[in-house]
Amino acid sequence: MSLGQLEVDGERVYWLEGRPSEGGRQVVVRWAPGDGPSDAVGEGWSARTTVHEYGGGAYVVSGDTVFFSHFADQRLYRAEPGQEPRPLTPEPAESMGSRYADARVSPDGRELVCVRERHMDGVAVNDIVLVDAVNGGEPSELVSGADFFSAPRFSDDGRCLAWLCWCHPHMPWDGTELWTAEFGDDGLAGAQRIAGGPEESISQPRWSPDGVLHWVSDRTGWWNLYAEGGDGAEALAPLDAEFTGPDWIFGQSTYGFLADGRIVVTWWQRALANLGVLDPRSGRLDRWDMPYTAVGSLRPYGDGVVAVVASATDEPAVVVLDGNGTVTDTLRRSRPATADPGYLSAAQPIEFSTEGGQTAHALWYEPVNSDAEGPADACPPLIVMSHGGPTASASPALNLATQFWTTRGFAVVDVNYGGSTGYGREYRERLKGRWGIVDVDDCANAARHLASEGLVDDDKLAIRGGSAGGYTTLCALTFRDDFSVGASYFGVADAEALATDTHKFESRYLDGLIGPYPDAKELYRERSPIHYADRLSVPLILFQGLEDKVVPPSQAEVMVEALRLRGLPFAYVAFEAEQHGFRKAETIVRSIEAELWFYGRILGFDPADRIEPVPAENLPGDE
Repeated sequence: MSLGQLEVDGERVYWLEGRPSEGGRQVVVRWAPGDGPSDAVGEGWSARTTVHEYGGGAYVVSGDTVFFSHFADQRLYRAEPGQEPRPLTPEPAESMGSRYADARVSPDGRELVCVRERHMDGVAVNDIVLVDAVNGGEPSELVSGADFFSAPRFSDDGRCLAWLCWCHPHMPWDGTELWTAEFGDDGLAGAQRIAGGPEESISQPRWSPDGVLHWVSDRTGWWNLYAEGGDGAEALAPLDAEFTGPDWIFGQSTYGFLADGRIVVTWWQRALANLGVLDPRSGRLDRWDMPYTAVGSLRPYGDGVVAVVASATDEPAVVVLDGNGTVTDTLRRSRPATADPGYLSAAQPIEFSTEGGQTAHALWYEPVNSDAEGPADACPPLIVMSHGGPTASASPALNLATQFWTTRGFAVVDVNYGGSTGYGREYRERLKGRWGIVDVDDCANAARHLASEGLVDDDKLAIRGGSAGGYTTLCALTFRDDFSVGASYFGVADAEALATDTHKFESRYLDGLIGPYPDAKELYRERSPIHYADRLSVPLILFQGLEDKVVPPSQAEVMVEALRLRGLPFAYVAFEAEQHGFRKAETIVRSIEAELWFYGRILGFDPADRIEPVPAENLPGDE
């Protein structure tokens, strides 16, 4: 079960649960002191928006009222205790044609401001709109003109509105603009740009209780926290550290205001999260001593904070921490039972040399199983994980999907290749124009480093990844000979097809990662594994959701035909009613077990797990 998007109203705490056992339904859960968690929105409703396809910011609360985007039709609904949710936005002419995200309630509770995305005749148009929070009706447009918008935020007195916007070909981690305007009965007036531009990424604008606008900017090369002052923007705690992550989804929350004027913040250094309080008057930043290495969706709560936290040995949980950083309540765990430490491999940050005399980063996991030991005279096989994005990062939080491999005798290295976030803008921009090169080099060099240290068997190296990580995997298996086998989850095989057949949010993403299309068409071809299938010489298993709008099934299907023509061992496992990223419990279980089964056939071992074989072709030993 996933946990995310915390919201607080008075003593009430809300969060979003992704429940694979309920078909991936996203459920708003409510908790208050003295009460156990309970579903705030009943069975049959799923709070999930598909704005930008990746969504986020699917609900907001005011008192005990929940406003949310319902996944089935993407309309905004109002849900009050004991009542059936009722729609606030009209049914669009085209199914799911109007989508809403990142809503905030006006201080008087009468209106919602949110991002709208309208799909009309194959074209997506984004703007910021106002919705009647009581009676509903047709939304009224507040801001338009840019390609994308996010984070509309009222000041506490309701007199001002701040928001972010950006235009193609930039992504929000490349360059965004922060705007403000006066808000009144007639809409917005006096709009002005406060910060940002094509070379500055702004995130999370919000107003302090005394009306000072704050935001996170990477103008120094690191995402640091700023406040508006008389002489412009003021950095509150300048550090070579990241106070936010890339805005793939709406609604990130990594800082908030306490009643005494201090700011509770989380920040990352070398992929590890810190949590503490910042005094904006003195600039003093005090780190809380806590056992967690991952912190997300932070919200001030009393004199402390409520957040989703995890560590190398603890799965994510919603917890309340007091003003000293001590956990006082655990509201929900992602799993009801904790794992036996005898089966857990803790993430260890490592650095290794890569191309150009540079250093890259990864998280290293040794195989651990208290019931079994590998041969004393042999090193374990290695799985190299290439994360998605590619503008994202591997997390040090306990992930049982990783432990699945380490308990079965595999070592794992989760690579934060050049282009990953958490190490500053310069590291993030290593991938500019070099996607399919830098990421592949770093994954291969991570494996080489571990083999040279005598930690893994260099004849049994696997690579796996999803989405952009699937692209890295396919490139590594096509253009290099470092690996013995691979697994691609909804991976990109044809970069040109991704540039011409994907959703609006990412439709110009590859301009920065490869080059402007169609001017760089030949470069796209050179970086696409599908055009060099004759170089592929190792077995591969592919997984794909058949309703994927980000990486369409056609990409996997074309790769399958190339593998078949090459006569290579392969398997293709497709899932009905799954999109980009698997959400159903049965899909998640089937895919990882199938991957293990396939590795067994290729690397020459029989898994202890009882696994239904996968339809595959050209396997060793098959006639």
